[in-house]
This record gives sequence, C-alpha cells and structure tokens, in this order.
Amino acid sequence: MLRALAVDDERPSLEELLYLLNADPRIGSAEGAGDATEALRRINRALESGPHGPEAIDVVFLDINMPGLDGLDLARLLTGLAKPPLVVFVTAHEDFAVQAFDLKAVDYVLKPVRKERLAEAVRRVGELRATELRDTAPRIPVSEPDPDLIPVELGGVTRFVAVEDITHVEAQGDYARLHTDRGSHLVRIPLSTLEERWRSRGFVRIHRRHLVALRHIGELRLDAGTVSVMVGAEELQVSRRHARELRDLLMRRP
Repeated sequence: MLRALAVDDERPSLEELLYLLNADPRIGSAEGAGDATEALRRINRALESGPHGPEAIDVVFLDINMPGLDGLDLARLLTGLAKPPLVVFVTAHEDFAVQAFDLKAVDYVLKPVRKERLAEAVRRVGELRATELRDTAPRIPVSEPDPDLIPVELGGVTRFVAVEDITHVEAQGDYARLHTDRGSHLVRIPLSTLEERWRSRGFVRIHRRHLVALRHIGELRLDAGTVSVMVGAEELQVSRRHARELRDLLMRRP
C-alpha cells in the first residue's frame, strides 16, 4: 500500500487528484499540500519518521506551475536526499517533460487527469517501490547442505548417512547404493557424480561398478593375475585399468 502526497496550489485540482488517488486500491493514504513549502514541511516529518514510520511518504504527485518554489525546484531539492520519495509530475504543461525526467521522475501526467492514466502512474510507482524494498530487505542466509551427510529415504523417513561411514558405493543404473557397516541405502545419484565429488575425500574408482573409500580397504589381494580388495567382510574385484592406480594410492596411504 503506497503512501502519497499530492501537491497543487489550485484547490479544485488538488481535491480531484486526491479523490482519484484515494479511489485506487493500491494507495493506502493520500494527503494534500497547497504549495511546495507546505510539502517540504510534510516531507521533513516523513524523513524524521523513517521509511517504515507512520509519517512515511512513498511518492509525491507534484504540480509544476506554483508560486514561490515550483514543482521542478521542489524535485531538485528532493534529489539531494539520501532516500527521497518517488516523484510523479501532474501538470497542464507539456514542455517540461525533459526536465522532469532528468530529475528522475517516475512519470509525467498531463491535466486534465484521466483515471486510467493516473492508474498507470501508480502502477509504475508500485513496481519501483517493490523493487526498492526487495533490494534493501535483509538477506536470510540459506543453509548450505552439509557435505558430510547424505540424505537417504527409508520407509518414508529421511535419514542422514555420514560420508565417513560409507565403505563403498555400488552403481545400479542411475542410482548408487551406499554401503556402510550397518547396511546399505539407495540414492538417486550416478556413481560418476559421487566419484568426482568424493575424490578429495579418499574415494577411488576400482571398477565400473564400484567406488571404494581407501580408509576402509583392509587387504589388497593378488590371485592368478586378478586383483581384489577386502572391504570389511566383502571382497570386491578391481579392474585392470584401475589396479595400478589403486596400488599406488594404497602405498602412499598414511
């Protein structure tokens, strides 16, 4: 809901503008000021109240041709504020549009004011105001997933398996079965993804179907040209293409 201040030295024009603004459901409140000096006093109260205070003003609908300070003068003063209200010029003069937009006006509405045209100006103000609020809103930190825990589904309940408890992983199509000393869990993650993700955590590919944690390998067996490893009580075959790399890694293992 926008909080508006309408500024016009002609009373009938001000009343008509306030009537149209108050009829717009996006306007929460609309006040009037008869000249730029009165408007400045009202804007100062808004600044003292703060952007979320009860006296705050989101937008000023501003006539140009006024005695004393005219609308362009007032807009120039507002540009010097840290957080000025948005400005929409409402005037009978067509020839000030360039100066108005140089002063960062949101819109330039010609008199006599049509309801549809004013509604378009309010829409533009609302969009800009929403963008400002979104950009200045405090960011809520998003928790990163814990790289040491893997969520698994078991009987409709999500549990978390610690990576350090996983002895080896077995490929099953687009899925992977995580083996621990207490059982196994199926997750929808390709083995190749886990291989890349866990390489730095001591996991090594020993076969197209198996990824093994080096710390859980108890034995390396050589038998008639075949290589296998013992992971707990389970013996896993090592393919020829991975045998040399695995042996070198085990030799360097602390």
